[in-house]
Amino acid sequence: MLSLDLHAHTRFFHGHERAARAFDPIGHRLLAGVARRRDLDGVALTNHDYYRPLGDPTGESGLLSLPGIEISTTRGHVVVLGADPPSRTEPGRLTPQEAVDLAHERGCVAIIAHPFRNSTIRQTDVAFDAIELNGKHPRTWPLVRQIAENRGIPLVGGSDAHYPVEIGRAYTHVDAEPDPEAIVEAIRDGRVEPALADDPFARLVRRGYRHVHRYKGHLTDATPGVGESPGKGERENENDAG
Repeated sequence: MLSLDLHAHTRFFHGHERAARAFDPIGHRLLAGVARRRDLDGVALTNHDYYRPLGDPTGESGLLSLPGIEISTTRGHVVVLGADPPSRTEPGRLTPQEAVDLAHERGCVAIIAHPFRNSTIRQTDVAFDAIELNGKHPRTWPLVRQIAENRGIPLVGGSDAHYPVEIGRAYTHVDAEPDPEAIVEAIRDGRVEPALADDPFARLVRRGYRHVHRYKGHLTDATPGVGESPGKGERENENDAG
């Protein structure tokens, strides 16, 4: 049984591609260091709209770096995991259906990411392989569990870490060997169980982020994490199941 954080980023910023190319290896080493301290077996590398090979995809070095990409579709974000994810996608160009088709063509799984933050993917009838319980929004988990039940798809957990301190806030127990293809098969088969870190450090991080979001005005009486649609792209595709 593997313990994997299935949604993490090696960069602490968006844009600035030249800086990101230089920083990604550093970001990966920082993520890996925290993952080991949190007794994880591996982390999925899911940078926004690009994949850059880093680390060990087999876990022979002691920590598995699962290849992946977070695709920004016309209706929200999709995490794609597997041995051969696309190296780059254009933000806001692919529909959710096209993202799923692309993932399956490359032997990967397609997962609905943070379904209540800047996303309306949950309102489509696209056949995803799983849905994510996001570590940044644990109070939305009952809503996400209901979506998973209605769709008949597995639940996975990921921290959505953009900073190393966030690694492992949510993660997934995966009944598979440390191999990308075996992990993909386990997710498709539902041999996964999401988990929320609840140790003192994780609780401290959650409280810290709640203060940050409150300061930024992101917290209201509504459920934290329930966001608006992606905007223009969503409106243009409102009647498009893809």
